[in-house]
Amino acid sequence: MSILVTGGAGYIGSVTVEALRARGLKVAVIDNLVYGHREAVDASVPFYEGDIGDKELVSRIIAENSVKACMHFSAFAYVGESVQQPQKYFQNNVRQTLDLLDVLLEHDVKQFVFSSTCATYGEPQYTPIDEQHPQQPANPYGWTKLMIERVLEAYSAAYGLRCVALRYFNASGATETRGEDHFPETHLIPLVLFAALGKLSHVSVFGTDYPTPDGTAIRDYIHISDLAEAHLLALDHLRNGGNSDAFNLGNGSGFSVSEVIAAARRVTGSEINVANAPRRPGDPSKLIANAEKAARVLGWQPKITGIEEIIASAWKWHTEHPEGYK
Repeated sequence: MSILVTGGAGYIGSVTVEALRARGLKVAVIDNLVYGHREAVDASVPFYEGDIGDKELVSRIIAENSVKACMHFSAFAYVGESVQQPQKYFQNNVRQTLDLLDVLLEHDVKQFVFSSTCATYGEPQYTPIDEQHPQQPANPYGWTKLMIERVLEAYSAAYGLRCVALRYFNASGATETRGEDHFPETHLIPLVLFAALGKLSHVSVFGTDYPTPDGTAIRDYIHISDLAEAHLLALDHLRNGGNSDAFNLGNGSGFSVSEVIAAARRVTGSEINVANAPRRPGDPSKLIANAEKAARVLGWQPKITGIEEIIASAWKWHTEHPEGYK
C-alpha cells in the first residue's frame, strides 16, 4: 500500500513525504515541477512528473504503487496572482483536482487529506479563528480552496470519500534537509533572511498603522514539521474510521511583522534594513488560529512554537542552501 502525494516536490509536500517515509510508509509523488523541485524528493521515492489532471498518468501511478490514500498539496498559491489571473487558479486548483478525484474514486481510493488554507475565512470577524468562523474568501485563491472543501463534503456524502481538510495559517521554518525555495518569494521570513544574506537591500513592511501594539500586522506562524505531523495524524484519523472533517492548524499565538524582523536580527546577527510601505489591499490586521479542535480530535500539538526557533531553522537551511535546491 502506498500514499499518493500530489505536489510532493513542494515546500510542505516534500517535508510530509519524508515524515511519511520516516514512519515506514510507502509513498509515490506526482508534481509538475512548476514550483516544486525534483531535488526535494529523495531519489528512492517513485516520482512522476506531470499534472494531477492527467487522468491516464494518475491511473497508472495508482496501479503501479497500489495507492490506497492521497495527500493533496498540488495548487497554485500566490494570492496576488490569483486576483490578476483567476482563470489560471480555477483551472489548476479546482478543475484538475476534480479530475484527480474522479480517478481516485474509479480506483476506490477513498482516504483523502486536503491541503487547505485559512484564506477560506477571508477578513476575520473575530480572532482566534475557529472552524465555525464564516468562510468568505477575499481572493480567487481562497475561493479555489473553499470550492474544493465543498466538493469534498458532497463527495463524502454521495460516494463515501472520507476526507480531512487542513486549514493552515502561515507555514514557516525548515527541517535539516528541506526548506522554502519559491520563485518569486513572497513570504516574510525568507524575505527577511534574504536581506540578512545580502540578497535583498531591504525588507518592505506593508502597513505600520494597524490596530496592533506596534502598528504592524500579526500572523500565526506554524513550523513545517508540525504541519507534516498534522497530515500524518489526519491520515491516522481516516484509517481508524474517523469522519470527514476540517481542522485549523496554527500555534494559537501571533507575531507582528516588526517582531519577526527583530527576531531575525537576533538570530542572524545582521542589521536587516527596513522600508515602510502602504498597506496592501485586503491584508487583515491580525490572523490567529484556534487549533483546539485539531488537538482534541487528532491529538495534534505544535512542538516548535517560538519565533526565534522557527527563524533559526530557516536560517540554517538558507545559509547551507544559498541558491535553494539548485
